[in-house]
Amino acid sequence: MPFSLFDAPLREPSQFVGFAGNTIDRQSENRTDDCVEKALTDPRARLLVLRDGRLHLKAGETFMPWLTPAESRTLMPVVDDAILLGMSEEGPVLAVPATIDPEQLPQDIKAIDHRSILLQGLIDEEALGALAQAAALLAWNSTHRFCSRCGAASDMRAGGYRRHCPACGADHFPRTDPVVIMLTATKDKCLLGRSRHFAPGMYSTLAGFVEPGETIENAVRRETFEEAGIRLGRVVYHASQPWPFPYSLMIGCFGEPINDEIRTDLTELEDCRWFGRDEVRLMMARAHPDNLSTPQKGAIAHHLILAWLDNE
Repeated sequence: MPFSLFDAPLREPSQFVGFAGNTIDRQSENRTDDCVEKALTDPRARLLVLRDGRLHLKAGETFMPWLTPAESRTLMPVVDDAILLGMSEEGPVLAVPATIDPEQLPQDIKAIDHRSILLQGLIDEEALGALAQAAALLAWNSTHRFCSRCGAASDMRAGGYRRHCPACGADHFPRTDPVVIMLTATKDKCLLGRSRHFAPGMYSTLAGFVEPGETIENAVRRETFEEAGIRLGRVVYHASQPWPFPYSLMIGCFGEPINDEIRTDLTELEDCRWFGRDEVRLMMARAHPDNLSTPQKGAIAHHLILAWLDNE
């Protein structure tokens, strides 16, 4: 059978990570400047309401992320800053920032941080993917209210996907920050590091931002050498993950080490070491005798490690 570039599993590896289940039709070519206003008048409109890194959920037997425009009014939404995420089968989907004091939330509404929603599986994959889109766009618009060319206040356009400067005419578009996250591995061992802000005992893959003018592969090589002193030969892509903290794209890769001796950059990491397969399995199962662990399943680091374990 001839080789094909498109021979792959039925479900791409990226579809297993958290925040990747977004099915909204973004309709990027049809975003008019009045699309938010029109969407809010649609009786089918559904809203994600956010504030300070938290999503407002209706609490009952399960958590419901979607609110109608009428239901959202108790949260004092800033409708002028609403963003049209796109269309679903049910109708338009929007994101809107809330201004209500957390101490004054209605009894049936809970404001829960995005990371906890992911780790605890509080909403379904499609809503979680929409949350990543909503959080990233609201964060970008909030931090880019002034023109980077002339400093004048800018206006939101195209439903939140463009900001226009009326003073100098410049247009600015939402950004996504590319981050490489990589598992350096041989058949028998993999390289894991520990940051000071990690939970006690947790080790994870190394990661770092892609710099201007740099390929993904060279960013993987550079970050691995800078943080651990390990040089890489072959680098292969595995999967990606939207990461709304605030608007990154995690690009997951595997790297093949050329040397074994670790020289940890202690300004970046608290520790970095090689782990064998059996020890990593214990860490994944939360059964390590020293209470060491790896990231939970929502994180792309978990899936990189699992893919390595599954391919002996």
